[in-house]
Amino acid sequence: MPFLKSTFARSSLLMLLVGGAILLAIVLSSFILARTTQVYFQDVVKLRELRSAAADMQLFLRAAESGQRGFVLTQDAEFLIPYTTASTVIPRLRERLKRAAGNLDAMHVPFAQLDPLIDDKLAEMQSTVEMVQKGNAIGAIEVIRGAYGRQLMEGITTILGTLLRDTDGRIETGVDDLNDSALALQWITIGGGLMIILVIGGAILIVGQHVRELQRARSEVEELNAGLEERVNERSEDLIQANREIQRYAYIVSHDLRAPLVNIMGFTSELDASLKSISTYVLADGTPLSETDVNDARVAVEQDLPEAIAFIRSSTKKMDGLINAILKISRDGRRELKPERIDLGELLEATAASIYHQVSEAGGEVNISVAQARGLITDRFSLEQIFGNLFDNAVKYKHSDRPLNLSVKAMPLGRAAIRIEVSDNGRGIAPEDHERVFELFRRSGVQDQQGEGIGLAHVRSLVRNLGGEITVTSTLGGGATFVIRLPTDLSQYVRSNGS
Repeated sequence: MPFLKSTFARSSLLMLLVGGAILLAIVLSSFILARTTQVYFQDVVKLRELRSAAADMQLFLRAAESGQRGFVLTQDAEFLIPYTTASTVIPRLRERLKRAAGNLDAMHVPFAQLDPLIDDKLAEMQSTVEMVQKGNAIGAIEVIRGAYGRQLMEGITTILGTLLRDTDGRIETGVDDLNDSALALQWITIGGGLMIILVIGGAILIVGQHVRELQRARSEVEELNAGLEERVNERSEDLIQANREIQRYAYIVSHDLRAPLVNIMGFTSELDASLKSISTYVLADGTPLSETDVNDARVAVEQDLPEAIAFIRSSTKKMDGLINAILKISRDGRRELKPERIDLGELLEATAASIYHQVSEAGGEVNISVAQARGLITDRFSLEQIFGNLFDNAVKYKHSDRPLNLSVKAMPLGRAAIRIEVSDNGRGIAPEDHERVFELFRRSGVQDQQGEGIGLAHVRSLVRNLGGEITVTSTLGGGATFVIRLPTDLSQYVRSNGS
């Protein structure tokens, strides 16, 4: 095992170094190419700015010339608008052209030749416009027909045209450089990615081999510990279950079972006192007894003994009922659940049939609405016990002034649970007793019905065994609604909770 760890550490370190070197090379190459691309891009942007300024200069000079000639030939003031606009913009364009040229050291713009030509052309156009405005249109036309203005414009166009062709060529070269740089960056990224993938593959092989060795060693250890672990798990589960049962019944045993014992002990003392009076009478052997002794013996036989025996029997019967109730709930908790697919509607209809006679005699009715949630995988016996108890309680504690109206509704509760509501219009339960009614041997309201107070405790125990919960909402005299939440698939719930 130490040799295995050492080999794994050296191989992992080697792969880490190789991967780091490749990653560093990719980062450096990407940085250099990114900087180069940025320089190319900035040059292209500057060239485009220079070309745009030159093109705009040529365009506005031609616009000014067109407006000038139109005005001279027609004397229509409308032609002065493009001329005036162009004449105003041209000085700003000249400054823009000079700034753009100044940003490019590699480009030479012959401003020494261009500026005089532009100045002379502007002066020539301005002079002809002024001649027309002064009434000398014929003289202005003669100037336009002359070769001077045309020569100036041709000189400007030649310089600007050459500049445009040069910038177009350089822009095309710059774009090609950008494409070459991007392509190089792409290939470097692809090549580096492939190298990283190879390194990762090698690392995975090394880790996989190491994991296989570890699994082999772990399997040997697990085989040795399997028996011990299984026994420990079984014992732990037993202890957990036993602890739950102890906590559950500790209160019941210490309080509810103690009361009958106290009664039995108290009436045993009564028997002891009565026995003394009877012993005095029986063991007299003909010795005269006082009238008090005779009366005490008679009272003990006729009253005290029968009364004590009756109370002892009553307490013993009560204790027997309590013990049987505890055993019943305990057996339910240990019973193996058998999940099966159940049609909830059919089960509720069958359960309602058992109380149909009692409900219909008093003019009541039972309504069942479970169309939205009929399918359920759970323990059938537990479900029958749950609804059987709830339906019986609804009949037992119905309101004396109105017929029983019992309704059951079921609806999905998310994707893995179901909500079932059992409502009645019976006596109801006071809010302070909502939790008390689910406790063993606890009852609420007027106690005019037989029972030990185990029905709802039994129901809660069954519901919890099915992985659910039950609550009640009620007001005294306003009926009660018991809300049951259950998993729709008990087998899946059992697997996921390991129970």
